[in-house]
Amino acid sequence: MTRMIERWFPSAEVSANSDKGWGSGNSEISLFMWFAKRPTAQAKAATICSLLPWPDDAEEQTRLQNLVREAMTGRYAAWNELQAEIAKTNPEGATTLDPFSGRGMIPLESARLGVQASAVDYSPIAVLASHLLTSAPFEDWSEEPELPFGEERDHLLMSRTDRLLGDLESLFAEIQTRHAAAMSDVYPRHNGALPWGYLWSVTIPCQECHHRFPLIGSYELMPARGDRGAVSFYIDADRATGTWEAVVTPGKPTRTPTLTNAVVNGKKVAGKSAICVFCNHVHPLAVHRRLLDEGQGQDALVLAADIDVKSQKTFRQPTDAEREAVAAADRALAAEPAFSPFLPAIPDEGIAPGNNNIIGPSIYGAKTYGDFMVTRQTLSYVRLARIINELGDELTAAGMSRDYVRALTGYATAVVVKKLRRSTRGARFQSSGGARVGDLFVNEGSITFSHDFFEAGIGDGPGTWKSIADNVLTACRNLFADLRGAPASVQRGTATALPFPPRTFTAVVTDPPYDQMIAYADASDLFYTWAKRCLHNTWPELAITADPHGCQDKSQEIIVKRVRGEAPDEHRTREHYDTLIADAFTQMRQVVRDDGVVTIVFGHGEPEVWQRLLHSIERAGLVMTGSWPANTESGGQQGKANIETTLTMACRPAPAGRPAGRKGAVEAEIKTEIKQRYPNWERWGLAPADMLMAAAGPAMEVVGRYSEVLDAKGEPVDIYTFLPLARAAVQEAMAVEVNRQPLAAFDARTRFALWWIRLYGRQVQAKSELRWQALASSLDLASVRNLVADADKGVRFITSREYSGKVDGDSASIDVALALAAASGEGLQAMGHVLAASERGVDDTYLWSTVQFLADRLPDNDPDSIAFTRVLRTRPGIGSAAEAAAASVLESARRQQEQDAQLRLH
Repeated sequence: MTRMIERWFPSAEVSANSDKGWGSGNSEISLFMWFAKRPTAQAKAATICSLLPWPDDAEEQTRLQNLVREAMTGRYAAWNELQAEIAKTNPEGATTLDPFSGRGMIPLESARLGVQASAVDYSPIAVLASHLLTSAPFEDWSEEPELPFGEERDHLLMSRTDRLLGDLESLFAEIQTRHAAAMSDVYPRHNGALPWGYLWSVTIPCQECHHRFPLIGSYELMPARGDRGAVSFYIDADRATGTWEAVVTPGKPTRTPTLTNAVVNGKKVAGKSAICVFCNHVHPLAVHRRLLDEGQGQDALVLAADIDVKSQKTFRQPTDAEREAVAAADRALAAEPAFSPFLPAIPDEGIAPGNNNIIGPSIYGAKTYGDFMVTRQTLSYVRLARIINELGDELTAAGMSRDYVRALTGYATAVVVKKLRRSTRGARFQSSGGARVGDLFVNEGSITFSHDFFEAGIGDGPGTWKSIADNVLTACRNLFADLRGAPASVQRGTATALPFPPRTFTAVVTDPPYDQMIAYADASDLFYTWAKRCLHNTWPELAITADPHGCQDKSQEIIVKRVRGEAPDEHRTREHYDTLIADAFTQMRQVVRDDGVVTIVFGHGEPEVWQRLLHSIERAGLVMTGSWPANTESGGQQGKANIETTLTMACRPAPAGRPAGRKGAVEAEIKTEIKQRYPNWERWGLAPADMLMAAAGPAMEVVGRYSEVLDAKGEPVDIYTFLPLARAAVQEAMAVEVNRQPLAAFDARTRFALWWIRLYGRQVQAKSELRWQALASSLDLASVRNLVADADKGVRFITSREYSGKVDGDSASIDVALALAAASGEGLQAMGHVLAASERGVDDTYLWSTVQFLADRLPDNDPDSIAFTRVLRTRPGIGSAAEAAAASVLESARRQQEQDAQLRLH
């Protein structure tokens, strides 16, 4: 049976819905912190297209396409019709597997359809996240006993999701009450109210005057907004006593913060320097980083923040009682008992060597995950974890089932994990958009470190338990609304050893890790250290790990680990990734049914990564049978990688008895296949750039018909060779003409340039796209680098003013065209000299077609569009000027010959 994913995919609808609304996945990611987000629009489309057939009848094809398009209009759109079609196509029962489930975005769509879904992930944190999203909400908890706290409700009148949501509301409120009581001694009230939080800073001893001073990167507290004025502060230091204090003042900051770019002897010091407030001594980055790494940094309370009766945030100096509370927290934390003989209260899990680029605090002296917070924050999380454990015991004692207790405490831990994003020394105070607490993961999957940071209190306001819990409840209300489907089965495991019999699943639909984009386990170890404390009693398996540092096990994690610093034992190399991803694909091939597909969602810009991926698919005994592009990454997300377009690729087990193929014949087949599919791509509205990515599908499908492809000498050909060929075949299939001349008739360099302008105009593209286009044009990257230059973290086609080549009789048409445009502002004579140097005339078809194409394709307001139009308008005059220039050159040459002859006579 041919599956729909092998012949058609709603690329346009996926692209349109991935950025906003139901298809973005924004509601789903609000439930739990994780580093990869597959838009629900793409997950839904990949799932249903992998389960539906592609019938032979054209009318049936159109009917199913329309059904899928309707399904892409909402979360549960066309739900009944989809269920019926999936059941009709899969009478034995449809089943799906995602062996890299992450937070569960792909299995969620199977669960919502009522399809039996299995989810596997190697990270215990991802397993927890996936369980809360794809399993717990779909269970029927109506027979569970009443909570032993909170208001009584008539459960018989409640839906299954209303029951779960109501219990979560009561549970979160109870945690808030108990936690506030447990921490009240170390978070004193001010004027009868609990402060919102506190601004802290790390202090270091000045290497000149030896006084300690705080490292603060900004003195801004509140920008001016409406009728409210700006608020800032500064550090007032007394050198005689060696003391300092923060002074809050109206208006914008007027003083330079202590952590800033410094200039010494007229030269800018690299990085941020720490400048002593007592003697102005400059400590370069290397110096203050060394001091912190040596343990000479100390935390200092700088300011307290309140929320007044008008809900406005205000700032002040801490009171004596608040400073004493900090000291009391130090003593209280030292007395906290361990959670178990193997689980101390303060996390002692170590940061692995080589993690400086992932775990920012490790650059500044942190050795364990217990070093991430000020003492009072650590105490707060210890007691919060203890409260969640105690409540788990109470719920069990009240007669609730093990599964329901695990679900409730799991959701409570989701709040803790999200709260960690706004905690530790990486939680910067942010004044933009109103005073708030910054995110640890502002740099995607890397934990930041800041010398000045904000500690949220136990009351209300950004970063507090109440604020984060309300956010999680809002996500639950959205996700539980009109909930339909069946729970997924979630378990921890490795994709290289799947615990399922052969030919179990109708479809494997997965989003595998992308090479070295995200170090999932390292980035989530902070969550792990606290989650296993919060769930010590209800999820005891979380604490089981073979990692020597006590963190998540990484021996079988399938990534390439980017290492900074000493990491002699790091095993997650490219060889490791390539071997294990191939093993994982092999496992997928074994567990999918004979008539099923393995659908892989993948996005990466680098040709080299694609080469390795295709080799892994080939080694696994899979062949690609379809490939569909969609713009799924432009909306911004946690862990967003540097790509915008991802491919949804269908694969099947390679059939037995395939013959060997010849390179020339395979190339011809690929061109024919792409030419046949091109009309559909055009009809479906794929942009040319998307067609280039879609071409990988038919190319790999053709290659998959053969056991191997041999060249003229009988040597095997790398399958990757055919990807650039497929891209070139799209260009050929489009039959692009330039002023009625086929693009193929132009010289290679001009053909490359005009195709680039055809696709992207002046838009900035990733550097990897330049590599792809050069490969497809059979050109060395160096030979086109002066046409497409660096710009804004990418590349862009140059302007004529940026062109620096020298035109002669061997110059490509694009070079002559750019030189003419550059000279157009200097008049006819200058343009004539260019044309004369190129040894071309006003009747050169390819040159003037190039100029016409550029004038038409570039935006009207582009300076070069005006220049090329000027060149076209003055074409006859340029020709005359060129003739005059050529005549002048000939006359000069004749005179030089005469002079040379006279010299020889003398």
